Amino acid sequence: MSEHELLTLQSAHIQELQRRYERALADHGYDSVLIASGAAPYRYRDDQTYVFQGFGPFLHWTGLAGQEHSWLLIRPGHKPVLWLFQPVDFWHASPDLPAEPWQEAMEVRSRQQAGAPELANTGRLAVLGDPQVLEGVPGDHNPSALVAATEETRVHKTCYEIECLAHANRVALKGHKAAREAFLAGGSEFGISLAYQQATGQREALAPYHSIIGLNEHAGTLHYQYYEGQVPRQHRSLLIDAGVRYRGYCSDITRTVAAPGEPRFAALVHGLEQLQLRLCEMVVPGMDYVEIHRKTHQGIAALLSASGLVTGLSDDAMVAQGITRAFFPHGIGHFLGIQVHDVAGKPTPPPEDAPFLRLTRTLEDGMVVTIEPGLYFIPSLLGPMLAGPQRRYLAEDLINDLKGCGGIRIEDNVAVTASGARNLTRELA
Repeated sequence: MSEHELLTLQSAHIQELQRRYERALADHGYDSVLIASGAAPYRYRDDQTYVFQGFGPFLHWTGLAGQEHSWLLIRPGHKPVLWLFQPVDFWHASPDLPAEPWQEAMEVRSRQQAGAPELANTGRLAVLGDPQVLEGVPGDHNPSALVAATEETRVHKTCYEIECLAHANRVALKGHKAAREAFLAGGSEFGISLAYQQATGQREALAPYHSIIGLNEHAGTLHYQYYEGQVPRQHRSLLIDAGVRYRGYCSDITRTVAAPGEPRFAALVHGLEQLQLRLCEMVVPGMDYVEIHRKTHQGIAALLSASGLVTGLSDDAMVAQGITRAFFPHGIGHFLGIQVHDVAGKPTPPPEDAPFLRLTRTLEDGMVVTIEPGLYFIPSLLGPMLAGPQRRYLAEDLINDLKGCGGIRIEDNVAVTASGARNLTRELA
């Protein structure tokens, strides 16, 4: 899609948000809503702030992830009014705002002050944002019913949002390719991180989340947060979970690579990818997302049996006895959008057999989800089984060897369409 077409879609996106917000305001008895972009808080007893990425509803309207101390007023029947904090400052640069068509759908103003603008004729006003930023601002702060209603406006993505997510996937895939090449060339975790950033052209601080880049046993820590600068003595595996933010929208992609000379692990990677592709095909309107999660455990059981990691048990018995949960302890995925783990995914709590699942809804046209099965060799989860009565079903020597590879996760971003799904991660492959 050309940039011109994307910008045209953004104007339509803002018009659709105006309609959705007008309904939400009417349903909950408000005449207007003021949304704060937020500001990075200072570290305790320090003059440095944390990294800033912006408040979700503000990004949903504007896509301006780096715009602190800014405000957006929404009123039925009026253009949104956007106040951008643009001080005359020789310490810091103000973000550039290139001229784009969406600004014709808003009234854009510049402000020298960081506080909320003075408002008149707003009627009953709701104010949304970080409570620390809202201190002293008139209006009802973060009323729970209206907050829930505005979060619901983010469940079904507009065409503009889906194209932004698709672009974020395309850029991130360049980084994943560079990361794979750096791994096969013998790089360290830190070096692989640099290769990813170089290929995507995005600093780590601007990414939608801290990239997970784990070599060998580090791939078995689900949210591994360090980048070792030393090259390991032997490269056995790479797990990279990394995305890109584009106009506020996030991609969230995971790939696992087996090093040459690791045929057993490579076979498991291939087997999990085949399962992942089948699960992506289940993303259709009317599908219960919890059912995709449960089908994942059936697929993990089949893979454990086929690989000889677990023997002497049926697939159903492996699931019933919790063996698959020791190898696959997290949920199959989540909503994706302005936030990586986007909002409104759990109108009902997750079931007992899936306590970490972040999405419990029936899929509908316009939703965007991740599908990310995993198979890990985590000592703290497998240790109790190897010390208990289930030990007789487990190939302990093989498990102990594969612990050095850490684990596998494969993740795509999938948009639900009226007739099926669009895999935003694989459509260019």
